Amino acid sequence: MSLSIGIVGLPNVGKSTLFEIITKKQVGKENYPFCTIDPNVGVVAVPDIRVDKLVHLNQSEKKIYATVEFVDIAGLVKGASKGEGLGNKFLANIRETDEIVYVLRCFKNEKIVNTLNQIDPLLEKETLETELILKDLETVNKRLSSLEKEIKSGDKEAIKEEQVLTKAQDFLQKGHILYEEVWEKEEKIILDSFQLLTLKPRIYLFNGQENEIPAHILETFNKNKWPYLIMDVALELGAADLSEQERISLGLSEKSELDILIQSTYKLLGLITFLTSGEKETRAWTVKEGSKAPEAGRAIHSDFADKFIKAEVINWKKLLEATSWSLARQKGWVQLEGKEYIVQDGDVIIFKHG
Repeated sequence: MSLSIGIVGLPNVGKSTLFEIITKKQVGKENYPFCTIDPNVGVVAVPDIRVDKLVHLNQSEKKIYATVEFVDIAGLVKGASKGEGLGNKFLANIRETDEIVYVLRCFKNEKIVNTLNQIDPLLEKETLETELILKDLETVNKRLSSLEKEIKSGDKEAIKEEQVLTKAQDFLQKGHILYEEVWEKEEKIILDSFQLLTLKPRIYLFNGQENEIPAHILETFNKNKWPYLIMDVALELGAADLSEQERISLGLSEKSELDILIQSTYKLLGLITFLTSGEKETRAWTVKEGSKAPEAGRAIHSDFADKFIKAEVINWKKLLEATSWSLARQKGWVQLEGKEYIVQDGDVIIFKHG
């Protein structure tokens, strides 16, 4: 599956700098509001030591990491859903993303314009979410209006859809985030078809150093179980090309904050990685946690699911320990699994299909 993440925030909070770090792609980040006019879209490989080691083991000709697409849109301001700033057309650019990262300004730098005239992450969060709520409300209201004729004719599907949308409408009018509400499976399927912005998982990124974030802000986020990360984006930009050893020597964490962001994204979305490896190619594949073997096979090709027979499975560490597929089979470490097998993170799989 292809993973896509939207980056949103007020103007000049560090979104485009974050995007530059992630994709190593130069984007406009001049010191004035709305410098990002068109959405910046970039695809970044997710470094994976398991892929590297399996490539070496099998002398694979090709190495393919899992990928993440990041979409950075123009800074939003209060009233964006009604056309303020550069208007709400930019919100449409993140409709197809799987998750949204909210970048919240915590750093103190008077030289960088602040459209709020104060450092207040909670106010920024509220402003951003209000605009997304209003955009979703616009979508829901428009669809409810178009359903009237079908409902009058007694269309059962339209009636059910109206019930779900009316429920969503009520939450949105109260200023609620749809992702934080409880939905039945059937309701969720209906809502997903509209790509509602507040129905997407989100993670909040405090841009600054930990000592710049007031204790009551962190207490509020912890109390409400809002997932967040703390990242000094400017510092990470300067350290983007450093090795792990160089990071440690400079007193930085061994792992890049960006790696932690991607890992947090996978966790929030309930994603895992399985691998395929041989002489031609070693590749990482992303699937939902809990996927059965045929579902995971579909990530490679529809035949792997539709004509699934069995799967040979081994954990990547055991394959490295065995030093080859043939020796792993001799040791009995390669398991033959059927359609009900639940794929685990780090599985190396050979699919057998008709």
